[in-house]
Amino acid sequence: MSTLFSPVTVGSLRLANRIVIAPMCQYSAENGCMTDWHTIHLGQLALSGAALLTIEATAVRPEGRISYADVGLWDDTTEAAMATTLARVRRYSDMPVAIQLAHAGRKASTDLPWHGGKPIAPDQANGWQTVAPSALPFAPHYPAPLVLDRDAMGSVRDAFAAAARRAARLGLDAVQVHAAHGYLLHQFLSPLANRREDAYGGSLENRLRFPLEVFDAVRDAFPPERPVSVRVSGSDWIDGGWSVEDTIVFAQALERRGCSVIHVSSGGVDPAQKIPVAPGYQVPMARAVKASVGIPVVAVGLITEYDHAEAIVANGDADLVALARAMLYDPRWPWHAAAHLGASVKAPAQYLRSQPRRFPKLFDTP
Repeated sequence: MSTLFSPVTVGSLRLANRIVIAPMCQYSAENGCMTDWHTIHLGQLALSGAALLTIEATAVRPEGRISYADVGLWDDTTEAAMATTLARVRRYSDMPVAIQLAHAGRKASTDLPWHGGKPIAPDQANGWQTVAPSALPFAPHYPAPLVLDRDAMGSVRDAFAAAARRAARLGLDAVQVHAAHGYLLHQFLSPLANRREDAYGGSLENRLRFPLEVFDAVRDAFPPERPVSVRVSGSDWIDGGWSVEDTIVFAQALERRGCSVIHVSSGGVDPAQKIPVAPGYQVPMARAVKASVGIPVVAVGLITEYDHAEAIVANGDADLVALARAMLYDPRWPWHAAAHLGASVKAPAQYLRSQPRRFPKLFDTP
């Protein structure tokens, strides 16, 4: 029996299998509002047979967007646009849907990836002033961010909470707080980006303080029966930076505060990082975190082969695996994995006749 296709409970949310669709920025929003592209993109993934679909990094403030084409959830207009998209997607799928709430900090105000992804200065079209825990630019060619004072930090925290309340109104099944990939909360965590001399900088305890305050605010704002997860970078991949040992301390603190899942990624805070990219290169960090907490852990990163995904969960390295680019390349990846592993998967009634004759038990009976 396949472990990858066995059910798992996350908080109060029962998932049909261990495959999570990771959040993937589409850079296709207009003034923070989802467009028809998101209906097509999310709609096809919602029919994939995975257990959970996660909406891309969604900015809690306009200045928290990575680019001017990022999705947001900061006002009634962005909420209404997302409601329209979700209604269309959910009309044909009952897959649980989560959302990743984010603020890009000093890595905000950039151009679209297919236009080079370069930073856009505040005085240029589609650019704005970025903010961060310290006045350190992400790279020499990036504009310096403004330092967040305590009042501004409180405003950001409250924006995360307000977005969580909007997510609850939208009926979303879970929220993920983005504290990875060099974005604002990771900037507070990493000594490479946080040089503050107040209660939010210096020691590990101090650097954890603001991300934990944001988590507490989100957890309080989102219905208690629905899970809240956190995506973390398990390593900065630079000597003297954030480490897996720091991640374990952070994960344990999150667990004590009611976090339901830890999603372990890595890197992103400094362009000098040296990442040994290879299939499953982040799995050891997920394994280390899983050994230190009692809540489910998600592994992610170049997991593309069916047997590899099965081994990660069967061996106990993680409780779930998250796929991103693999799902873009093959939106039916869970179908093919189920066929390969001798398991079954849910498919829409309209597609049942596509079941290959050599896999007569591939699709669950509706």
